[in-house]
Amino acid sequence: MPIGLLALALGGFGIGLTEFGIMGLLPQVAADFGVSEPVAGYLISGYALSVAVGGIALTAAITRFDRKKVLLALMVLFIAGNLISALAPTYSVLMVGRIVAALCHGAFFGVGSVVAADMVAPNKRAGAIALMFTGLTVANVLGVPLGTLLGQQLGWRSTFWAITIIGIVALAGIRLLVPATPAPTETSLRTELGAFRRPQVWISAAVTVLGFGGMFGGFTYIAFTLTEVSGFATTSVPWLLVLFGAGMFMGNFVGGKLADWALNTSLMVILALLTVVLVVFALTAQSKVMTIVSLLLMGAVGFASVAGLQLRIMGYAQDAPTMASGANIAAFNIGNALGAWLSGLAIGAGFGFVSPLWVGAGVTVAGLVVLVAGSVRPRRPVPDAAAAVAG
Repeated sequence: MPIGLLALALGGFGIGLTEFGIMGLLPQVAADFGVSEPVAGYLISGYALSVAVGGIALTAAITRFDRKKVLLALMVLFIAGNLISALAPTYSVLMVGRIVAALCHGAFFGVGSVVAADMVAPNKRAGAIALMFTGLTVANVLGVPLGTLLGQQLGWRSTFWAITIIGIVALAGIRLLVPATPAPTETSLRTELGAFRRPQVWISAAVTVLGFGGMFGGFTYIAFTLTEVSGFATTSVPWLLVLFGAGMFMGNFVGGKLADWALNTSLMVILALLTVVLVVFALTAQSKVMTIVSLLLMGAVGFASVAGLQLRIMGYAQDAPTMASGANIAAFNIGNALGAWLSGLAIGAGFGFVSPLWVGAGVTVAGLVVLVAGSVRPRRPVPDAAAAVAG
């Protein structure tokens, strides 16, 4: 694999830290600024909403620019957002920093997916995309626990200073290691948006929302499932989440290989397996041993779909991939919000802390149905897209 992919993965690592690292720091942030923990939690939801907006609006604004220069500019935006967060004198300024950093998230992974795919042979594109997303998974395995520990020892601002430094290193890596990419002068915003007239692009986005939403529907309230149902101590939860992150890391690697082999088939198998894992988890959540196994498998199978979902929408928008790729990153975050909302409704209705797993299984089945229906319906192929997604 080209070494430039490592620079993209480092950028993804920093972005993953920014997205998830705040979770372990909310109590400190709430105490420092004198706000309630629910209000502090808006730093997470505000970030997710900004990712969805940036994934579409910012990507639309940069479709005609040189992609390497775009990635460099996005990393500068990322650095600025985290620098603002590190220096924030008030909660409002911290929120601004979170929003600034989040705006680059969707566009970075959207443009980065296109750049990564262009750096390798056609039969290795999903693997290249998976390698870029490896930074995001490593952030979950190691970065979030270490970032939380750093924040606990040296104050929450130290975590944002560390992320800022990672952003600077990633910026230098992209500048030195990612090959120059000529501006795609043959495309335009009209052309990019024209891809959304194709039903398969919308089907791909819907599968992303439902397939990934199913995993996060089961994951959002997992801490309550682990402590209230499985009987684990609260102090065990961070290390159990590291296990989930390790599963994500493995699943991301394997999923990229499977998507390069047979895209549609592998996605169907992955969504079917995820449904089974969630159902088994729900039925055996009272067992600590089965919970550990299920948690690892949920991370592995759930994240195995990421590279394939990204490659599928790029395949059907191959003549205008940047906007579609960015929109699919937004779809991931919409799926996160949808899964969390539905699971919250189930808990609020009194179905208990196992219910999110059942909700996740139901949402995943819906994604599988959409994928199967979209794979068998007659369609007009886009150049090279039929071969890319026929498997």
